[in-house]
Amino acid sequence: MESNKEEAEFCIKVAELYIQKKELERAEQFLRKAQRMYPTKKAEDILAKVAAMSKQNQKSESEPTVRKRQTTAKEATHTETSSDYTKEQLVYVERIKKCKDYYEILGVSKEATDSDIKKAYKKLALQLHPDKNKAPGAAEAFKAIGNAVAILTDVEKRKQYDLYGSEEERLQSSQTHQNHSHYNYTRGFEPDITAEELFSMFFGGGFPQQEFYMRRSGRWARQPDVQSQHTHAQQANGYTTFLQMLPVLLLILLTMMSSFFISDPVYSLHSNAKYSVLRTTQGLKVPYYVKENFHTEYQGSLRRLEISVEEEYLNNLRHACFREKSYRETMMWKARNFGDQELFSKAKGIQTPSCNKIQELQGV
Repeated sequence: MESNKEEAEFCIKVAELYIQKKELERAEQFLRKAQRMYPTKKAEDILAKVAAMSKQNQKSESEPTVRKRQTTAKEATHTETSSDYTKEQLVYVERIKKCKDYYEILGVSKEATDSDIKKAYKKLALQLHPDKNKAPGAAEAFKAIGNAVAILTDVEKRKQYDLYGSEEERLQSSQTHQNHSHYNYTRGFEPDITAEELFSMFFGGGFPQQEFYMRRSGRWARQPDVQSQHTHAQQANGYTTFLQMLPVLLLILLTMMSSFFISDPVYSLHSNAKYSVLRTTQGLKVPYYVKENFHTEYQGSLRRLEISVEEEYLNNLRHACFREKSYRETMMWKARNFGDQELFSKAKGIQTPSCNKIQELQGV
């Protein structure tokens, strides 16, 4: 599957990070995971390289060169101390600090899909994880991209963010945050998962747990560029209130008009009093329900309707499959951190029925 190929490629990238850190055992684990998900010649070659490096390390340890190893260790310690982070890593962190909203943090447009947002997060997470990036502010930047992906991949929270983000910026500017010039990207809607747990969901664990993510209840709060907001307030004070109320007025208007222009859907994937007649698509044999007057009221193409039914059904399964895999990976990651083998075995055995159903349908 294409999704497995993408996940396998990211596992290879994580493995390469561990090779750089000389943690060959962890690198081998991620490479074998990549091979299970989507076997490639690249992963096979890197596995061979890791195996050769492991043998070389074992050989070096067996040789009586204690003084040489001590000298090497001192040099390595000195090198690590003198170059904790690179200029490129600092650039990543500084860019995040200057961002004004979550879209800018992830480098995506407001029309970006969930897939675009998740791809952007994965690329940034590999660069900003505090175990790799030691630049000042890396922990906060990593927390910021975690908060961004948690909000922008949640349908309801993303709607609220798009509607009320600008209003909150003005409130923050005029009240309690007038002495700050940067957006406080670590605050906002409270996600249901921490930044480290999000990283584990995307990459299957691997980095030690660190409490970088702080939960906070309350409304969405951001710190804007105070100087530019203050200048804008002076120039446009006459219609600021109207602009703030415009989204609310439009929402009320659309709600009132919906009863006149929005008709009931043709079908439902679930049975209820209105949709009580069971039908099945010809292609994937997906069950769906229609009204009793379906044969007389519906004049469109039955084939196109059933294609829509199957697409919605598969989309629901994909979302459920993602949640099931994420839950299992999170539980496995926690078990590894606690060193509980029994808990790890139970977590590994957690079923993913939605994923199994997708494979079953694709084999039809």
